This record gives sequence, structure tokens and C-alpha cells, in this order.
Amino acid sequence: MLRKIDSNYMGSSNHGWLRSKFHFSFAEYYNPANIQFGVLRVINDDLINPQTGFGTHPHKDMEIISYVVDGELTHGDNMGNQNTISRGQVQYMSAGTGVQHSEYNLGEDTSRFLQIWILPDKYGHTPAYGDFRFNWDDRKDNWLHMVSGLDGDAPIKINQDANIYSLELQPGKEISFPVSEGRQAYLVQIEGTSVINGLELSDRDGLEVVEEDMTILAEKTSHILLIEMKKAN
Repeated sequence: MLRKIDSNYMGSSNHGWLRSKFHFSFAEYYNPANIQFGVLRVINDDLINPQTGFGTHPHKDMEIISYVVDGELTHGDNMGNQNTISRGQVQYMSAGTGVQHSEYNLGEDTSRFLQIWILPDKYGHTPAYGDFRFNWDDRKDNWLHMVSGLDGDAPIKINQDANIYSLELQPGKEISFPVSEGRQAYLVQIEGTSVINGLELSDRDGLEVVEEDMTILAEKTSHILLIEMKKAN
């Protein structure tokens, strides 16, 4: 089963300094039929003006991944971490029993990043932070495995049976991805245009996939993020 999520019909907000597309219910956007997809609770596609950002605020019992598309993002938290990442790089935080953090765009250009929240396998994990500066070329015409569960082999590990991949597929190139029995996936067409099992996706569109293998053909250079996970009961 595949279901396209047209970005034109997603939730959205505009606070001037922050402009967002919400793949799932979040903040002022609430749709009882669109709360989550399996253990995937939030994907926010955020644009943040230079020298602005999210001040210090709390999180608890959530696995939070930030993937930068353009510009840069600076994280700070009450565990003493402060780091800046840029295009194609990832920050990860397990909020666990509770953490305070901030996210700012301290650069000169607008920052675009995907904020991803995944429900943990249980409550009460010890809070943790990490970041990883992936080589951009490692995702060219190739699935770059960035995040996995604790038993997986990705460099970033989270407290859930879920995997996150990124891809930059050149025009005319084709690649497949298996979504086997008992699994599901959510795909974000970050940039470009592609055709996936006959469905055309453009910038910022989403795609729900349940137990169906995908074949992706890039029409324009396609920057894609894929979250694969166990199927919801």
C-alpha cells in the first residue's frame, strides 16, 4: 500500500521567523485522523530565519532527530552539549526522563531542516545527545543508512526499531527499497521530483508505504529521506 501526502494539503504555520509544514498533527495543526504513522509521531519541515530559533524548552520520552537541508542549525542543552551542523548532517537527542534544549540558526542564510520525533520503545531512558557529519557523496545514488535501532549498524542509534536513510538520486537514475512484511516506511521528497511505483512526488511531498517494495525513478535530482519501521498493530 502506498499513499501520497501532497504538501499543499499538509498543516502549516507562519510565525515570520519560522515557517513550517507539518506532516502530522502538531502545534496549531490538529487532525485526529493524522496523529502519527506507526512510531513516527512528528515530521516538521521548518524554515528558520537567520539569527533566530527555538529558545530553551523541555522534552521528555521522545527520540528526536534533526536533519539539515540548507543552512545550519546550532543545538544547545542542559547536558552541556553545543554543536552546529549543516546540509546533510544530523543531530540526535533521546529526551528520556527529561532534557532542556535550544535550536538556533546562527548563520547568515535561512535554515531548512526536518525535525523528526519517534516514540521510544519505553519510557524513562537516560537522556542522551549525539551528532554526525555525514559525507554528502555517500548518499549519491545510494541509500545512506544514518539511524538505526540499538541492534542496527547505523552510526546513530535510537531506542526504537526504526531506520532512517537519505538519498540523492540523479535524473534518470532508478533505485529500489524493500518494505517487507510486518514493516512500513514514510518517505519525504525533500527536493526534486521522482516517480515512485507510478506516483509522482515533488518538493516537500510525503509518501506512506506499508508492506510494499518501492522503485524510485528521479525525474529531477531527488533528495529523499526515508524512515523505515515496524508495522503498527
